[in-house]
Amino acid sequence: MGQAPDWQLEVEHAEWAPRDSCGEVVHDGRIWIMGGWFDSYSAGPTDVWSSADGLTWSLTTPSAGWRHGDLPTTVAHDGKMWLMGGWHLGRLEGASASNEVWASADGAAWECVNEAAPWSPRLGAAGVVFRDRIWLLGGGERYFDGDSSDLRNDVWHSADGVEWELATEEAPWAPRAFHAALAFNDRLWVFGGGDYLPEYLGYSDVWSSPDGVEWTLETERAAWDSRIWFSAVVYRGCMWLLGGWANDPYRNFNDVWCSADGVHWHELKTETIWSLRHEHSVWVFEDRIWLAAGNAWPLVNDVWSLHLPEDWTPEDLQDSAAERMI
Repeated sequence: MGQAPDWQLEVEHAEWAPRDSCGEVVHDGRIWIMGGWFDSYSAGPTDVWSSADGLTWSLTTPSAGWRHGDLPTTVAHDGKMWLMGGWHLGRLEGASASNEVWASADGAAWECVNEAAPWSPRLGAAGVVFRDRIWLLGGGERYFDGDSSDLRNDVWHSADGVEWELATEEAPWAPRAFHAALAFNDRLWVFGGGDYLPEYLGYSDVWSSPDGVEWTLETERAAWDSRIWFSAVVYRGCMWLLGGWANDPYRNFNDVWCSADGVHWHELKTETIWSLRHEHSVWVFEDRIWLAAGNAWPLVNDVWSLHLPEDWTPEDLQDSAAERMI
């Protein structure tokens, strides 16, 4: 494999304020970060920032039209950025989830294309673009004042954010929020997640589907610990899971796992890595995994990147592990 990969600290303090629970997309040759959470007793930020290189960030707008910027679902589709659902006002009176759908081509002008999508208002739903459609999967209808009855396992999809189709009202995976959805090997994937309050609930199962209707349990318990508030991307022919939080016991993670089939997961261990954290933002951009922000308490606004050699494969991790055992 050559030189072992390593995480690089690209920016210790980006131009945007430290935060977690943001929306993030890759769009128009830039990485974007929007909204998020500062604390639970004030309205969250509604600013939008972007960068062409991960190093220098530009403020596109200090106040987008949407309000529910805490744990929204964001994707890039059809030449636009999309922000759906999310939470507003933390633990304050009048706090709410959303089922609004917003779109923007430039990050400055946002249009609410659907004020009340047919899926219930929610936060922490997983979102992905699959077969040229936006997919929204699961999520929770309440945050700090909810319980397990507020969790959902429905699956919806839309070509335009306006008209939505219900693929299944109850997928076989348990209702959950703060999980991940990816499009990989011409299938939809869902893994991890659970619930935060009133009792922590964490999963490490992995599911896949060709159509959002029929689902296969690939593994009931992956090699990584159950968790919520993690990030996931597709890179170098693998699905990747990064960081997160659990409450059994209370802990943040800064581990990195990958899988080429959803069943066998391998941990990438590096000499340098970002601090323990959850609800960070992750992108794949310019042939790198980029990671920024998150809750390491205090909140952070650093930016990291990881580049793997083009000939890298998950077997390299197995080879490295075998070498350490010799």
